[in-house]
Amino acid sequence: MKAVNAARMALRRTSEPRVCLDKVIETMYETGKDMNAKYRETSRGGLAMKIVACD
Repeated sequence: MKAVNAARMALRRTSEPRVCLDKVIETMYETGKDMNAKYRETSRGGLAMKIVACD
């Protein structure tokens, strides 16, 4: 249901974005700086530490 709602919102979108791309990038950068380094580099944390390679 969430995907359907997201699609509907995208189709109804006006030509003017609510948040400018520069603000999105700035926010993502700041969020990344605040994260623990092992979660920024996914090969060093999260599921990468829990899953054994499949043969």
